[in-house]
Amino acid sequence: MAASTHTVTNQVPPLTGYDVYGGDLVLTEAVERHLPAGALDEARGELRTLGLSAGSAQAQGWGAAANENPPRLRTHDRYGNRVDEVDFHPAWHRLLGHAVSAGLTDAWGREGGHVRRAAGFLVWTQAEAGHGCPLSMTHAAVPALRADPTLAAEWEPLLTSRVYERELRPAPEKSGALLGMGMTEKQGGSDVRANTTRAEPLTGEGEYLLTGHKWFCSAPMSDGFLVLAQAPGGLSCFLVPRVLPDGARNVFAIQRLKDKLGNRSNASAEVEFDGTWARRVGEEGRGVRTIIPMVAATRLDCVTGSAALMRQAVAQAVHHCAHRSVSGGPLVDKPLMRNVLADLALESEAATTLALRLAAACDADTEQERAFLRIAVPTAKYWVTKRCAAVVGEALECLGGNGYVEESGMPRLLREAPLNSLWEGSGNVQALDVLRALRREPAAFDAFLREVGRARGADHRLDGAIKDLLTELADLDAVEARARRLVERMALVLQGSLLVRWAPPEVADAYCASRLGRDGGSSFGTLPHTPDLAAIVRRARVREG
Repeated sequence: MAASTHTVTNQVPPLTGYDVYGGDLVLTEAVERHLPAGALDEARGELRTLGLSAGSAQAQGWGAAANENPPRLRTHDRYGNRVDEVDFHPAWHRLLGHAVSAGLTDAWGREGGHVRRAAGFLVWTQAEAGHGCPLSMTHAAVPALRADPTLAAEWEPLLTSRVYERELRPAPEKSGALLGMGMTEKQGGSDVRANTTRAEPLTGEGEYLLTGHKWFCSAPMSDGFLVLAQAPGGLSCFLVPRVLPDGARNVFAIQRLKDKLGNRSNASAEVEFDGTWARRVGEEGRGVRTIIPMVAATRLDCVTGSAALMRQAVAQAVHHCAHRSVSGGPLVDKPLMRNVLADLALESEAATTLALRLAAACDADTEQERAFLRIAVPTAKYWVTKRCAAVVGEALECLGGNGYVEESGMPRLLREAPLNSLWEGSGNVQALDVLRALRREPAAFDAFLREVGRARGADHRLDGAIKDLLTELADLDAVEARARRLVERMALVLQGSLLVRWAPPEVADAYCASRLGRDGGSSFGTLPHTPDLAAIVRRARVREG
């Protein structure tokens, strides 16, 4: 073949060597908005450093390698001794080590810690999403462990440490530790009260032996796990260390690793307990109440992680269309493609804005904000995680056939996209949790209404949507069958109110018109025609240099 027939033209340069944080106008504005002034300078520096790392060719290479070389289970050593270890590619350890050193498990003890961590989690997840699982659970375990001050004193400094130590040793001998979680079992799934794992008390205070199984155990290479089991006093929460204080391995038999749709770099396992030593966290019979703070924190990470996937997908789509020429001009300037990109950008901006607002509520930690989080977190978890797969799929299509090949990175994003909708309770679980809050915790809905009410009078479509929502909530007969519809409307109203307050007018107007005013279709690229769509797309484009 003659060399002249293989001249490469009109191909898009890779989006690499850029600042993932500084190049994201929506995220940087949110951090500036929510962080106290005293923490801003330090946070800006940390996030820009992390953003440059996340956008580097090196980190992108780590992400690809970790997914191309998934973890492997090693149940026995060469002599036949049971070891139950999971071997990871070196790229996984580099990603995880970098994340820990950047403070992505450290939110609970510093000013603006949740906003800073959420922004960092959103940035670093764009390099590779799978290793976010142990980061999230380690971060989220802190409030659950605080139910036992002694355990918290032992473990919290390790979980919030910026030192990553991959070797399994007794926790007191380590400078940093990771924690996983095992709640679901084959017969119960999300109905954790159906768990059959038994906990038999020992003579030592708070010590038990566990017997049973966990159908999904996340991050089985961790130093310890929070699990639920049936104690004499009812379903209770326990901390299971991988290595006992005397250095012996705890009984933690990994039966197999899950062969998953996506999230390939991360290990999820089925494990068996057979006389496994554990320490109780909280009171007997109050296991769900004890572990709920961990669940709430990981649900918020599902929102943030989905926002990260959306942001990366939209950034790739806009970048491609800005550099690709079609019919004599850049693809980004074609009216129909501009409409698609603007529609995707709206969804991404709404997700990022909501995620950082929830993180700010965690930092405030007032009675009002806790009530708001009670209903806003499952509402956001329901909607944002569901929108993720649709956004990533449409963004992939913007790249055409180039987006369908692995080298583009888009297929990995698409495989990852459904995960957060499943993790920590699927859509129905979230919708029912919102109903539970509406029925049992009136302060939660009051806080929600106060939040959306801050934007009243600024947009007639938002005002109409709030009115319609109140009308629908006045009739709670047979509400379970329409719970998804109700929670979707709550999420759209909440996102719309935040954008009306904080986003540029063209963004808020397009969002309210298409999501609340119904001047839009059921697929992306059906926004009402307006000359401001170009401004929305420019806002979503990565700021390079």
